[in-house]
Amino acid sequence: MSAVPPLREELAKIRSSAQTPRLMLHCCCAPCASYVLEYLSPYFKITALYYNPNITPVEEYVKRAAEFQKLPLTDGYPNHIDFVLCGYDAAGYDSVASPFFDEPEGGLRCRECFKLRLEETARRASEGGYDYFTTTLSVSPHKDAGTLNEIGGALAAKYGVGYLYSDFKKAEGFKRSIELSGQYGLYRQVYCGCRPLTGYKNDKIR
Repeated sequence: MSAVPPLREELAKIRSSAQTPRLMLHCCCAPCASYVLEYLSPYFKITALYYNPNITPVEEYVKRAAEFQKLPLTDGYPNHIDFVLCGYDAAGYDSVASPFFDEPEGGLRCRECFKLRLEETARRASEGGYDYFTTTLSVSPHKDAGTLNEIGGALAAKYGVGYLYSDFKKAEGFKRSIELSGQYGLYRQVYCGCRPLTGYKNDKIR
């Protein structure tokens, strides 16, 4: 018999405890969040945090944020879901990404971007007394779950809050996100959102 994946093991533990812990969930976009909210809402009281200062232009940031209104956050999940929309913080992204503008997607720029977004999530989770934090980013086949989990684990130790290790693309999670996007009529963006920095040498942004 294969080992139980860490996420399933953690969820089984939560279910057996008859408790409903609080989760601060970083959401990169509504399509990815649609599946993760469906999957995790039976186990947690979730706050969905939209903090993505990498997205450009600001109109795109606002457009993606508006898509969350199409999800049944208030009454369509086993537990009520709160939604927190952060202001646009392009300078915050530039401050960590500018040394790596030559990096291809998946390189150091992406790692610093992941860390920026996850650290804000961990900080808010710690200050709010949450039990866990995690991110929807691993739904995407273009995002490395191992890197995300490594960053999340380090931030969990730093902020004293549990990190929910996950790879949401597994078990057809990405496929389910596509199905739910169609069901809710969600806008599915064709690029991750990264802001082109001064001197950015890649013509195509994903």
